[in-house]
Amino acid sequence: QEWQNPFATWDPRDFCNISEIVLPMDTYWSPPIFIMERVNGQNPELNYMVLMHNGSFNSTRPYQVTLTCSLIILKFPFDTQTCNLSIASFLYPVTELVMKTRRTPAENMKDSQSFFLTDGEWKFTNLSIIEFTEMVDDKGFSVVTYVISMERRPTLYILNLILPTCALYLLDMAVLFGPSSLEEKINFQIAIILGSSMLAVILNNSLPTSSNKPPIIGT
Repeated sequence: QEWQNPFATWDPRDFCNISEIVLPMDTYWSPPIFIMERVNGQNPELNYMVLMHNGSFNSTRPYQVTLTCSLIILKFPFDTQTCNLSIASFLYPVTELVMKTRRTPAENMKDSQSFFLTDGEWKFTNLSIIEFTEMVDDKGFSVVTYVISMERRPTLYILNLILPTCALYLLDMAVLFGPSSLEEKINFQIAIILGSSMLAVILNNSLPTSSNKPPIIGT
């Protein structure tokens, strides 16, 4: 966070050329912010800010939070999800406090890619920023929303679920139309049913829980 305070200025030549100092957060006013989608998290322990001689404040506070996000898993495991991270300050209306982003979406995208895990289940694809005014009780509040797009890596699900399921059904068709006797076909069918049941149990544990339409692979 960066903001200006015209009442907190001094001439460095009058104070041993000191041009900046580090102060606790409660020394001066600082903009209170809230993450709207936050459901859990850890508050930052770095409660300090840097004050420059020209009245410019700078505060870097790392947050580790868990956000709520609506998932659309119809195309699982080939799905792409979009989650929002909205930062707002509902103590001051937009006539008193306006939040702006210092960096462009491309710059934020580059920094985010350097921090994001590269070998996990999800692939970070895009980051966009929306600045708007949220109306609450006839008052407008400044909100900055980061729209995060992520794509699931389907390789694990293809190897563990899709390929074995296709192999079982191909084997089922081969046995059904093969020259084997009826007794052998029944034994093969029972074995295939047992295998399909095991795959269904694995699939049930792998599918993400959601209240919207079930994924096509589950159907």
